[in-house]
Amino acid sequence: MNSRTPDHNKPVVAILTTSDKERQFAGNRNNFRDLIRMGKEMGYLVYVVTVRDLKLEDRTVTGYVPSPGGKLWYSLPFPLPQIIYNRIPTREKEEREPVIRKIAQCLEHPEIQLFNPFFFNKWDLFEWLKGSRATAKHVPKTRRLRSANTLTAMLRHHDSLYLKPESGKAGKGIMRLKYRSEASLPYRLQIQSGRRNVTYKSATMDRLWARIVKEKGSSRYIVQQAIELATHRGRPFDLRVLLQKNGRGGWGITGIGARLAGARSITTHVPRGGSIEEPDTMLESTFGSERAATILKTVPTTALLIARQIERASETKMGEMSMDLGVDENGSLWFFEANSRPMKFDEPAIRKLSLERIFQYSHYLARQSKQTP
Repeated sequence: MNSRTPDHNKPVVAILTTSDKERQFAGNRNNFRDLIRMGKEMGYLVYVVTVRDLKLEDRTVTGYVPSPGGKLWYSLPFPLPQIIYNRIPTREKEEREPVIRKIAQCLEHPEIQLFNPFFFNKWDLFEWLKGSRATAKHVPKTRRLRSANTLTAMLRHHDSLYLKPESGKAGKGIMRLKYRSEASLPYRLQIQSGRRNVTYKSATMDRLWARIVKEKGSSRYIVQQAIELATHRGRPFDLRVLLQKNGRGGWGITGIGARLAGARSITTHVPRGGSIEEPDTMLESTFGSERAATILKTVPTTALLIARQIERASETKMGEMSMDLGVDENGSLWFFEANSRPMKFDEPAIRKLSLERIFQYSHYLARQSKQTP
């Protein structure tokens, strides 16, 4: 590890997570190690803190840092942070009363800046984006899934639909519905479970709806027109964009990756058998090099437009988000998903820049709060 001493002109940064009975704290330790190492190289004091240990009335708090070998984690006293990078790992943890209270206190604290306070809800995202003419055109037709009538109404205009949990993660719980009027069992529901798909066929909407209710349980769902995506070797792909604020507080594109769907998967998520690919390779195989270059040029402008609209409409302080954009067979871009707690990108150059930007933006936030006491 770099032994550089922290620069006192730079803010103290804490990575916020929740405590864990077995392992001291929850969350992705490799990610936390990378962040602490990069912070140290850039002259920042960085540590992991749990919601329970972040006592805002004290001048020092108990935090965690990795041992030089990286295997063990030491708990030590640290100064109260000026910047909090929220990495609470799951929605379930975020929705617990003590966590809700602590985030609210941090947001109101005069000397602390916390960014990315909440996970996104899919329905909210689509509503926010429909609120601007510039972003609405990139949003597939989306409705809340309230009853079988919602499906009947949507199927009048689209013969293929996606059913997605409002608070889903990594493609969990997604279903795809196809309607073929000439078939004896016209409704085909593909249910994603692990890397496999289960297909349920039904003759009537009533039977279909009973199965959907059983699958979704009490979770709230949205239903969305299925976009026919461009394909590579017969498999659909989409683009994953990482957007972060820079040292001037403005949104920038940290990197663009492509994700190719697994052989029998209905989504491109890597845990579901999808693979990481080069965006230009994917696009060139479908559109040829000239057209691919043109499409790739529109990705940053579209993604930045969407990120600004999400931040504006959500009325929260954002520092980063990842975004899934689909390219249809005509080369048009569609927004599918944004995540306020991005998973780490495996592409090395994107990964390095993503870590640096967290601290550049932290420094910007600290300067801003000094100017506006």
